[in-house]
Amino acid sequence: MKVSKVEKNKRSETINLRIESSHKDLIDLAANVTGKTRSAFMLDAAYQKAQETLLDRRLFYLDEKQWETFNQLLETSPADNEQLSHLLNHKAPWE
Repeated sequence: MKVSKVEKNKRSETINLRIESSHKDLIDLAANVTGKTRSAFMLDAAYQKAQETLLDRRLFYLDEKQWETFNQLLETSPADNEQLSHLLNHKAPWE
């Protein structure tokens, strides 16, 4: 798969990796299945994982009033939910 000159010009950084041949073979197979180059496949996968990691650790800031409201919501008992209770109190079909 060839990359256009425009796409190449957008890229200005290089990342080098050492990898076991079995891992490289698996990545190459997955890249081929998706119709991507190894680099494109690895970049997409790394970028997606980076986004997930950052979203999982997202901070949020609250002023004093918002903090009080937030804590009140945490301390308030949840409303009865019959469907959730049923789900939690019965074994799954595969158990």
